[in-house]
Amino acid sequence: MLKEYDPLKKKIFRVIDNDGKVINTKWFPDLPDEQIVKAYKDLLFARTADLQTISYQRQGRIYTYPPNLGQEAISIAAGQLMRENDWMVPAFREMGAMLAKGATLKELFLYYMGYEDGSAFKEARNMIPTSVPIASQLLHAVGIAYEIKYRKKDQVAFTFVGDGGTSEGDFHEALNFAGVWQVPVLFIVQNNQYGISTPFKMQTASDGIAIKSVAYGIKGIQVDGNDFFAMYKAIEEAVSHAKEGNGPVLIEAVTYRKGAHTTSDDPTKYRTKEEEMEWDKKDPLKRLKAYLKRKKLITDKMEEKLLADYKKEVDRQFTEAENYGPYPVEDVFQYHYEEMPDDLLAQKNEYERFLKWKEARV
Repeated sequence: MLKEYDPLKKKIFRVIDNDGKVINTKWFPDLPDEQIVKAYKDLLFARTADLQTISYQRQGRIYTYPPNLGQEAISIAAGQLMRENDWMVPAFREMGAMLAKGATLKELFLYYMGYEDGSAFKEARNMIPTSVPIASQLLHAVGIAYEIKYRKKDQVAFTFVGDGGTSEGDFHEALNFAGVWQVPVLFIVQNNQYGISTPFKMQTASDGIAIKSVAYGIKGIQVDGNDFFAMYKAIEEAVSHAKEGNGPVLIEAVTYRKGAHTTSDDPTKYRTKEEEMEWDKKDPLKRLKAYLKRKKLITDKMEEKLLADYKKEVDRQFTEAENYGPYPVEDVFQYHYEEMPDDLLAQKNEYERFLKWKEARV
């Protein structure tokens, strides 16, 4: 498949159309109906949680949050294919994959409330915290993949970045090292058309992102990121390629950020309603739902029941996070270094004295 959809051929890999009809039977993934239904449920849960999180933020109950709306098929597909011992090195718009890896929604809420415990991921094996510096995580993933290859482990490193991140030097350094070392890492670029307010056409003069793989001597493929089946099959093929010792794969998932870049952003300032309506026809949830309805595997009534249950569960976990308790003072200082240096220790002691003085005055 990676040969057939070589980026130099300028073909985008797609399995279903916007109405959920299969248009590429040759590469339809071998999935039981139960797993496809689960993918839909996971996608619906991620979207429900995402929309409710935006509501919590607007109520002033959580800090700045980056919505996943419109991009969920990418992380849901990746989440289904990641094994427990595989590594996940996320950016910040992969809620579905993080939940599949073992993170809890409560932990994600804690992270966006500022708690260090929100990055603990106590039940998620081999997953590092969300990366705020753009594209820096890609080099971390390559380093992890180098260790995998060096120790001959049966693992693959999954890492994610947005189209804006491909303009960072870290992106090119990561691809270069990965190609030279031929390590088992998957670079999944969520090309959602905008790096904050910068349109994709201003990020690069290349014909897409997948074609950049050619310069680094690795495999690449451009995929319809709103097509769950296409994403699943592309990632499945990429995992096999990497596990067999053939090196990394660059997957360009062409999608659209339906919401704002973060809750501090206003997308009406830089894109049109007409553009948003056109991309809405390609919505990943609508397309997967249409496929399942054709197969008579779900009904609107089933979806209504799922939505009601999901909203309650999201509220439950958010309430637990909201009542987590006061932020530990030591967490401000203790995660910067393995051993706290004297100047930071002095700051910690000074702040603790300030708190005691403040409490004594009350």
